[in-house]
Amino acid sequence: MDRYGCRVEWKRDGAVFTDRKYSRAHAWHFDGGAVVRGSSSPHSVRLPYSDPAAVDPEEALVAAVSSCHMLWFLSLAAERGCIIDSYVDAAEARMGRFEDGREGITEVVLRPQVVVRAGDRLDDAVIESLHHAAHAHCQVGHSIRGAVRVEGGWRLAD
Repeated sequence: MDRYGCRVEWKRDGAVFTDRKYSRAHAWHFDGGAVVRGSSSPHSVRLPYSDPAAVDPEEALVAAVSSCHMLWFLSLAAERGCIIDSYVDAAEARMGRFEDGREGITEVVLRPQVVVRAGDRLDDAVIESLHHAAHAHCQVGHSIRGAVRVEGGWRLAD
């Protein structure tokens, strides 16, 4: 099995800590060298103990699902001979309670807007089938407990 990792680093930086007044800001270090600022969401931990400019875990989960779906969509479209000019997704996660009473992300909604090369003969059924196949392949989407839905659109380039 493949393994994926990320090193997450946080430092107390002199805060008392036990009073819960410490920064939740931290860094995600990926094996390719990328470093991303992370923090708890200001929805969960009030300012100044969270960093609203950083990526929170909930946003990261949405980005991972969206990115995985997009990468499969593009691969499957290329395999089919479709030329995609652009793909933009305004993905969103919804927090709620599961049947067991625990809170979590209960749904991820993907809203991809796909632009297909002008002149390509595609229709809604082809795009829908590509999204369906991408969803079937997306391991990240299959890894979460909540539902993952796709509500996308597409158009030909001008």
